Amino acid sequence: MPYQSTAASLSCILRKCVDKWSISRAKQAHAHVLITGLFHNVTLQTDLLLAYSKSGFLQYARNMFDIMPQRNMHSWNIMISSYVQSSMFHDCFCVCSEFLKMGLHPDHYTLPPVFKACAATGDFSLGLILHTWVVRLGLEGYVVLGSSVLDFYVKCGHLTDAKQVFDGMLWRDCIVWNSMISGFGRAGFYVEALNLFREMLEEGVEIDSMSIPSILNACGREGDVMKGKEIHGRVVKIVLFDSDVAIGNSLIDMYSKCGCLCNSEKVFWKMKEWNLVTWTTMISCYGVHGRGNESLSLFDKMRDCGFEPNSVTLTAVLASCSHSGLVDEGRQIFNSIGSVYAIEHSEEHYACAVDLLGRMGCLEEAFGLIRDMKSVSTASVWGALLAGCMMHKNVEIGEIAARHLFELEPRNSSNYIALSSIYDSLGMWSGVSRTRSLMRKLGLVKTPGCSWITIRGELHKFYQGDFKLHEISRILMMLIDDDY
Repeated sequence: MPYQSTAASLSCILRKCVDKWSISRAKQAHAHVLITGLFHNVTLQTDLLLAYSKSGFLQYARNMFDIMPQRNMHSWNIMISSYVQSSMFHDCFCVCSEFLKMGLHPDHYTLPPVFKACAATGDFSLGLILHTWVVRLGLEGYVVLGSSVLDFYVKCGHLTDAKQVFDGMLWRDCIVWNSMISGFGRAGFYVEALNLFREMLEEGVEIDSMSIPSILNACGREGDVMKGKEIHGRVVKIVLFDSDVAIGNSLIDMYSKCGCLCNSEKVFWKMKEWNLVTWTTMISCYGVHGRGNESLSLFDKMRDCGFEPNSVTLTAVLASCSHSGLVDEGRQIFNSIGSVYAIEHSEEHYACAVDLLGRMGCLEEAFGLIRDMKSVSTASVWGALLAGCMMHKNVEIGEIAARHLFELEPRNSSNYIALSSIYDSLGMWSGVSRTRSLMRKLGLVKTPGCSWITIRGELHKFYQGDFKLHEISRILMMLIDDDY
């Protein structure tokens, strides 16, 4: 066979090696390359590197990379991208360092995975340097690279910088909008996330299955059930609800956070497919609304359907028992975590169990549970115990819990306030004075509380005099009947 035909055939074979099952074919092609004396062919070298990388055998890929007498830009990009895809960020940075020492300049294929590595490792300084490279090399116009820069700033929590990059982008696709919306949502800026979503629709960008969960999360956190229902309507129109489990899970969570538990139930039972997250979300929703028995019943049904709980599911069940005061059931669940499900007790499991026992006044048992912990007790566990002591005015155990919390969270004023409240309820004024003096010494002040509720626009007419007083009851009944 002529040289060109052999090389072309081997190259075609190697480019079809895209998964771990292709490794045997890649090795055979590699052997043929060596036998036929074609190893000096740069294209075949790069194809071998790509085949090993796509097959997931990065050590083979790295060995191939190291012995390559010539490395083109494509080979460097393959190695960098492969390490990032396998979450081997340190190796990615090592290759990048070697790349720069060779005097090479990154291109629009090199930089996106490196930005991803910077975001994953929290290396903000390196990310800033890379952004400088993007500007210096005039690469801002590449959409994928611009999205990577934006995503880096978002994941590092620098939303102001992310917004500047976002505003400067000439073309913004759905991925860019999703990144901004989810970033603001994760940071707790739910109003801003909803405003971005509104702007996205105004620009004519179509929503997709990736953007909907982030928007629904923002609706739930903000308590904006009207906007949540609007999104739900859009989902139904584009026939995503029945087929996308993640969207169904987000709808369940959103309605629950907005106080519409019956709507969460409707979504749950209408879903054609459930996964473990679906069951866990619905169990948690029942628990948050104080319906512990329904939560336990659903937990049993989940197991009957063949789903085995994980650590998060068991935390949701324990929290449900805590919110409903189901002590015996909670004890049984807690004890079964290790014995039945072979899962190691986590900090969250202990915190839920201590909270349950503390609420019901079983403070000695809760304290004993903490002392039996294999790992070091955390602030969430001691905080649950202190809350129980404050509820039942137990100063002895309360002082122990507070002392641990003062060491773990010296700047958390709520711990000092809780201990002071215990002293105050028992008339122990010297303890109150001592705690407040300590707070003043540390420069701590009590955080003022606040609450709010969003009510339909119809009520605004009442404030303008358009409604009679007797009509208020009708509006409120309408809100209640509509599960608001």
